[in-house]
Amino acid sequence: MKKIIKLTVLLVASTIANLTAQQLPLFSQYMFNTFLINPAAAGLDGYTAVNITAREQWLGLKDSPKTHILSGQTRLDGNNFIVKMLNPHPDEKSGTPNGRVGLGVNFYNDRVGLIDRTGFQFTYAYHLPLEDAELSLGLTASFYQFTMDKSRMVLSDNDDNLIDKSDLSLFIPDFSFGGIYTTKDYYAGLSIMGLTQSSLQMGNSGNANDYRMYRQYNIHGGYHIEISRDLMLQPTALIKVSKTLKPQMDLGAKLFYRNDYWGGLSFRTGSAFIIMMGVSVDNYSFGYAFDYDFSSIRAHSFGSHEVMISIKFGKKAGQYRWLHRF
Repeated sequence: MKKIIKLTVLLVASTIANLTAQQLPLFSQYMFNTFLINPAAAGLDGYTAVNITAREQWLGLKDSPKTHILSGQTRLDGNNFIVKMLNPHPDEKSGTPNGRVGLGVNFYNDRVGLIDRTGFQFTYAYHLPLEDAELSLGLTASFYQFTMDKSRMVLSDNDDNLIDKSDLSLFIPDFSFGGIYTTKDYYAGLSIMGLTQSSLQMGNSGNANDYRMYRQYNIHGGYHIEISRDLMLQPTALIKVSKTLKPQMDLGAKLFYRNDYWGGLSFRTGSAFIIMMGVSVDNYSFGYAFDYDFSSIRAHSFGSHEVMISIKFGKKAGQYRWLHRF
């Protein structure tokens, strides 16, 4: 029975890997909340922001991947919304020197079939101003629970001792690191997710390396092209590379109108064609993405759907006005 459980874990992980070229969740609108793929983005925009991301992959297919994330980030400077709330007296010093520190948190749940990951992430970022640019570095500490749902298992032996005496649950710590270089016209970043390559082994036997979460390397960037006073075009790219999985690339472009409305198209190699749209009203933003899958799975699902909601508090610092971010 131990072998069956391990094979089940390996089968699910392998299936996800073959279909999405990654062990981590997919995000079609990563460019609107770069914090999801790179720790260095925490506080980069100078806002205090709360983001909600909900992704339903292959809707209509039983036990398809589902990801839900609540994230928050802020920049600790004198104009910071939280700092002002805690210290409203203008004569007293607030924040950190030059506002270089960014903080972020993530609460998330990622479910695929019988596999469920629920966790928490805390991020510390440091933003170093350069001449006409900014270099940001970030480190994330992650703690998540990896579980298999016993109640939904179909067993040949209903009295199996391993199932009866085990909760099939693992608590796993992990770390991620990233950097982003930002200028007026473009940005480029690199992140390494899953630095410790945590083992997913359940039971006391077997080779833990067979059930390991391998590091994922994200290389991403974007360029801002001002077409007119009201229109801005932003081509973006994301390359995901892992030790044992086939590299995958997202290539796309979005058109912004007065930074209040946007629409875009993206192509994910070997996987999907993506349509995106969104709107901003005051400090509230809403984004939606639809993934049309190229694989044969499209005959059994209604595509993949992703919704993002953002709420921003406080005012954006003047030096960040040229940043066009969700």
